Amino acid sequence: METIASTPTHCPYCALQCGMNVTPLPQGGVEVTERTDFPVNRGALCGKGRTAAQVLSPAVRLTSPLVRSGGRLVEASWEAALDLIAERLGSTREEYGADALGVFGGGGLTNEKAYALGKFARVVLGTSQIDYNGRFCMSSAAAAGTKAFGLDRGLPFPLEDVPKTGCVILVGSNLAETMPPSLRFFTELRENGGTLIVVDPRRTRTAEQADLHLAPRPGTDLALALGLLHLVVAEGRTDEEFIRERTTGWEEARAAAMAHWPEQVERITGVSVPQLRQAVRLFCEPESAMVLTARGPEQQSKGTDTVGAWINLCLATGRAGRPLSGYGCLTGQGNGQGGREHGQKADQLPGYRKLDDPAARAHVAGVWGVDPDSLPGPGRSAYELLDALGTDVRALLLMGSNPVVSAPRAAHIEERLRSLDFLAVADVVLSETAELADVVLPVTQWAEETGTTTSLEGRVLLRRQAVAPPPGVRSDLYVLHELSARLGVEKGFPTDPEEVFEELRRASAGGPADYSGISYRRLAQENGIFWPCPAPTADPATRTHGDIPTDASATADGEDTLLDTLPEDPARDTDSTAGPAVNDPARDAGSVLPVVHPGTPRLFLDRFATADGRARFVAVTHRATAEETDAEFPLVLTTGRVVSQYQSGAQTRRVPELNAAAPGPFVELHPRLAARIGAAEGDPVTVVSRRGRAVAPARITSAIRPDTVFMPFHWPGEGRANTLTNPALDPTSRMPEFKSCAVRVEVLGSQA
Repeated sequence: METIASTPTHCPYCALQCGMNVTPLPQGGVEVTERTDFPVNRGALCGKGRTAAQVLSPAVRLTSPLVRSGGRLVEASWEAALDLIAERLGSTREEYGADALGVFGGGGLTNEKAYALGKFARVVLGTSQIDYNGRFCMSSAAAAGTKAFGLDRGLPFPLEDVPKTGCVILVGSNLAETMPPSLRFFTELRENGGTLIVVDPRRTRTAEQADLHLAPRPGTDLALALGLLHLVVAEGRTDEEFIRERTTGWEEARAAAMAHWPEQVERITGVSVPQLRQAVRLFCEPESAMVLTARGPEQQSKGTDTVGAWINLCLATGRAGRPLSGYGCLTGQGNGQGGREHGQKADQLPGYRKLDDPAARAHVAGVWGVDPDSLPGPGRSAYELLDALGTDVRALLLMGSNPVVSAPRAAHIEERLRSLDFLAVADVVLSETAELADVVLPVTQWAEETGTTTSLEGRVLLRRQAVAPPPGVRSDLYVLHELSARLGVEKGFPTDPEEVFEELRRASAGGPADYSGISYRRLAQENGIFWPCPAPTADPATRTHGDIPTDASATADGEDTLLDTLPEDPARDTDSTAGPAVNDPARDAGSVLPVVHPGTPRLFLDRFATADGRARFVAVTHRATAEETDAEFPLVLTTGRVVSQYQSGAQTRRVPELNAAAPGPFVELHPRLAARIGAAEGDPVTVVSRRGRAVAPARITSAIRPDTVFMPFHWPGEGRANTLTNPALDPTSRMPEFKSCAVRVEVLGSQA
């Protein structure tokens, strides 16, 4: 009997990017099995990962282009579908200008796709109107990290460091459900004598594992962090040497924190002063500690300041830029990290370069073979782009996103999508957004294509093709190649992902997210490489020490870029971005011989990525959410995920096993609230906000605060949680306030 080889690859879902083996079965179908050699999951898979192959079935996914005719979508040839898209994009541009064309990407696209999509928007279409759904996920943490450290990488250390630290404060993450294989790192932390503090308004599966659970009112995480820092100062727990030697801005940040008295913080958050003091003691007594945030504190109209306050806590106590210590963000989407590095964001060029920086524009334009002045400037952020559909933006190309379910104020966004002159969607399945399109293109997915992703650790990974796609399915790279040719750009958009990656390497070279030393061959051999990983060079003029270039013409942010600020002492034996010790004899001897950069698992141990190498305190103060409760809307709604569904559910809702475990939406109510409104378990209840209403069964539990209700956001229709959510934006990150809005709850049929 013929043996069919397994292909080692990675899960299509969350940012852990768990390793797995994929094997085509002789009788048809595909099997997913454990892959124990990948250090993040060591073979463990959640239910979504185990069942991922079911979405490869032609029975549940798109296999032919669809074109709207007579008000409905009908099958069409690829030629006809692509011709129509090109014709409508071209005619719209001719009539209304380039910025009447919009492009909307996704955090699940591979690095190659995200790179090509950003290039397509700016070079082929000439539009500034491009952003992606990752804006709704990690943007506040990215903005705060860049302010404080000069660089955004979700985790500045690998997950394997978590069990070795002394304490972790986990803020707004239910990782036991959102990324279950990661829970073992926190279990091992406690087994090793460390402590886990979980901050969450609900007593989640993750909070149940904690040594201390703090349950603040949604939207008050900023006050909580400031109250903890106040106590750190009052109790004399600051690390004065670290503050003096490695930071700036402390006096202003200290004064801001001292205005937040513990008793005041208790009134704002509902977290008692004794709990605040206990948290400070647990965090400060060990030699090392970490703060990790997720969507809870980030998806707020003050998310950047909130994350900044938690970073201030780390800096004030010397829990940053040291082994087994630091601040990190638990990135959510499968390529949420890489997706925000290579050009599909409104303000960004590849390598995490800034679009409005002349040197960055010149470098990338040189790689692309275009005039820097031809590149458009920054455009609208994700929600603002969606809100402009049908008015300023008349035609939209959308890849790998489902904003009908995932966007805040979703009913309004659905209306804006319907108002477009033209909508083209490339997706794996017929999502709720694809159902509105004029053209739908069926594209390949994870196991049917090769490409790279970047995990929450900053580890670049090679996702290998394991099976052939069904007939009639093409890759996103093919789509961009064909559309570019039809729109007059014959070259520059290859369909081979490795060829795209080779160009991405050149475009990223010298930028903060430098991939130039990474290749497909190395990724296959080394099981992933942490960025930054510059290419080897023997030119002393572009070297600091070892092999890290600092050519100013290839930097993204002028004097504040990572690579311009690396130390120039050739005797140092640590990575110049303050990563792990790099035992390179050539470098230790001061040699300039080319060497292969090992990648950078640990950032900032030597210096922070700022002009002077110091981290920046940012003075912040608590402020109310954009929408506070009142007599009409007396409760706070917060939203999140459940273990058996993923994001908008477009793929997981097509898997029977996952649907059986999580068949539909629900409204989580405290027993006192349920009694007050007369709701019993399973009763349909209506949740009403200023933007609309949603209906779902009541789930009564004492694991939630009495003043708070929770809904998961995976479903469309009458149970769509994002019908209710508030699109109020963070002024820096442009993140909508998903995590807090004012609502009322009624038993279905009662007086509205």
